Amino acid sequence: MSKSQSLTRREALFAATSMAGAFAISGFADGVESESTRTIPPVPGSLAIDWRRREKEGDDFRVIEETVQWNASETAIIICDMWADHPCKLAAMRVARMAPRMNEVISLARDQGVAIIHAPSSGVTHYEDTPYRARMKNARPAMPSVPIQGWCYLNADHEGPWPIVDDVKRGEALVTGCDDPEAMPHIPTDRHQHPDIDIIGYDGISDSGQEIFNFLEQEHRKNIVLMGVHTNMCVLGRPFGIRQQKYLGKNVVLCRDLTDALYDPRDKPYVSHARGLELVVEHIEKYWCPSILGDCLTRVIPGTAGPQDS
Repeated sequence: MSKSQSLTRREALFAATSMAGAFAISGFADGVESESTRTIPPVPGSLAIDWRRREKEGDDFRVIEETVQWNASETAIIICDMWADHPCKLAAMRVARMAPRMNEVISLARDQGVAIIHAPSSGVTHYEDTPYRARMKNARPAMPSVPIQGWCYLNADHEGPWPIVDDVKRGEALVTGCDDPEAMPHIPTDRHQHPDIDIIGYDGISDSGQEIFNFLEQEHRKNIVLMGVHTNMCVLGRPFGIRQQKYLGKNVVLCRDLTDALYDPRDKPYVSHARGLELVVEHIEKYWCPSILGDCLTRVIPGTAGPQDS
């Protein structure tokens, strides 16, 4: 079974002992955090976040669309595993297609005061001597209200059955959702972040759940947007992913037009790759958090950004 589907003994123990308080807002290291520790200027400006979620109604779910306001200075985007290459070449192609659009969204969001965190898992060693790594490593230590796990597996106490099969063997190879005609097993590839995504300014780089949590607390970022790949695996399960952010009490959303799933139409439920991704997004909307479109991160509500011309 894949990491998105397996629930280990340790995970079951965590669920039994921690879920009662898992959605409480996390605290700072000493209970009081000074504005002086922030490294990103906290500028005014409110984002209109148009989100979509699904609410249980009888035996089904109904779609609810709402608009909420988030302060840009309390918002962060985490970019998950947008690697320069991937052993599944169709997956790598979709990342390459997505990267320029993602870069445009985060560039405009950055201009509005949103924090940008790049999380190319297992690739951060390429950036160790950069100010972007130093910014994350030097963030003020904070104590999370629940454990930050190495991987957050499917939580059967909280979410329904997984909607797709994404972890199978073809011959002797475990191909994990790859839809290439001749799917290859997952082997190391170039884990630099994709070159079409700029790392600049006050951005940070980390794949550590604790480092990212420290930085979010230091910068007073309670609203978290996850984008990147792959929705059914790393976006949900990483120590900085959706499940962990939800356990920590963050206001987390998925950016549904800037993500992709690892799913092969040769596997259940035998739908197109695009529909397989939609099924995963719908699962997240039902059990974990709303989803948004990237466009709502690119501008603030008129009149909220500070002094107006007379």
